[in-house]
Amino acid sequence: MADDIFPRTTLQEAEDWLEAELRDTLDEDYEIELEDAVLSMKIREIYNKAHGPTLPGPDYFRALLHLQAELIRLQDWVVHNNEKVVVIFEGRDSAGKGGVIKRITQRLNPRVVRTVALPAPTEREKSQWYFQRYVPHLPAGGEIVLFDRSWYNRAGVERVMGFATDAQVTEFFDDVPEFERMLVRSGIRLVKYWFSITDEEQQMRFLMRIHDPLKQWKLSPMDLQSRVRWEAYTKAKEEMFEHTNIPEAPWYIVTGNDKKRARLNCIDHLLSLLPYTDVEHEEISLPDRVYNSSYERAVLPPELYVPSKY
Repeated sequence: MADDIFPRTTLQEAEDWLEAELRDTLDEDYEIELEDAVLSMKIREIYNKAHGPTLPGPDYFRALLHLQAELIRLQDWVVHNNEKVVVIFEGRDSAGKGGVIKRITQRLNPRVVRTVALPAPTEREKSQWYFQRYVPHLPAGGEIVLFDRSWYNRAGVERVMGFATDAQVTEFFDDVPEFERMLVRSGIRLVKYWFSITDEEQQMRFLMRIHDPLKQWKLSPMDLQSRVRWEAYTKAKEEMFEHTNIPEAPWYIVTGNDKKRARLNCIDHLLSLLPYTDVEHEEISLPDRVYNSSYERAVLPPELYVPSKY
């Protein structure tokens, strides 16, 4: 049977190739996880002492791979049934929104599942209806859209930092429930997550970013101001929940102090909300490669090749 699959390859060579492919896949997982590789050892020691134990690596990866396999089943169901799914990720800076989005999309088709992370609005966009710049990013049938922050910027950073007036915030709270009901009535499955971390945890994560050259890009002046205005953000969050936690689109709070558990819990919960089922697929078979005895592969100039430095 191996000769049928690998006509010019020995069984041992095939096994070696498959093992190398598996190792490469796992290496990708480890690469994503090695986020603190160049972190100051002193900061890491303080963080680990304050944070406490998390899931052992093998247990985490086993659970993550299982959930990612389920996400592939969900993706197939969304495409097959022409479903439209929107998932909103909100929360304090450094709460872990980007981390869970990365794990959700890691093994999915980017043509089906896409992430939307809009920059600050332009002057033209500021003059538009507030929700207007978000509407073009909503899904068509067979698509899942993940919003890494969303229209809830108005209830959070814009309000706390003074970019929106009290009247604009009041109007937002009046409009957003009906806007989301319209989305749901149109057939969009809308899910909203708030990632919650403690004051102490955010401070430690900010310190880690300051001392980690690979993460310093994540810190903006706005992020630093969020430390100063912690209590203002808390009050804004509480009022946002009060006005926008509607039956058609409720909020779900993810406890985020433990990043690994937060990722697993969020993905597991998301899967539980959507009634996906298996989709039948035609059996895939690799066609035979056509060999032409007169074909000779052209020799390309060496300058076309990327230098083999590693």
